[in-house]
Amino acid sequence: MLSPFIDRVEKTQLKSDLPDFRIGDRIEVHQKILDGAKERIQVFEGDVIARHNGGIRETVTVRRIVQGEGVERIFPIHSPRISKIVVKKAGLVRRAKLYYLRDRVGKAIKIRDDVKRQTKIDVDLKQAAEAASKAAQEAAAKATAEGGLSKSAQKKKAKKEAAEAAKKK
Repeated sequence: MLSPFIDRVEKTQLKSDLPDFRIGDRIEVHQKILDGAKERIQVFEGDVIARHNGGIRETVTVRRIVQGEGVERIFPIHSPRISKIVVKKAGLVRRAKLYYLRDRVGKAIKIRDDVKRQTKIDVDLKQAAEAASKAAQEAAAKATAEGGLSKSAQKKKAKKEAAEAAKKK
């Protein structure tokens, strides 16, 4: 048993924005990767075959097939390196661990869909997409209102001016 002090410290480190995902679900794990001096996001999409522990030590095992080979990765859910987790598809299974999938090939790996939970996931994904597009539109409107154009808009404008100059000659 851990001390109450350690419990309090760990509770402050827990992520609160995690989606509800279960064993058998297909998820995308967005992980921050150091690439030289830059930091980028790498996405690993696969089926959840196990969840371990609880609290700050909770991990999830995600499996996918790459070029005919099974690849599994274990992610600590509350790690600061995990930027977000997105549930893509709800699966319906009757086991807590899906290690038996390691021995299966082809269609035998397929996990049944949980239609009831999938409708909720679809609605959540649609709302997230709408919010992202709305934010992008607001950012574009703000940039044009300030007089500054985005880089792509500046490139288009420069190309247009160059084309007009070429026509005049």
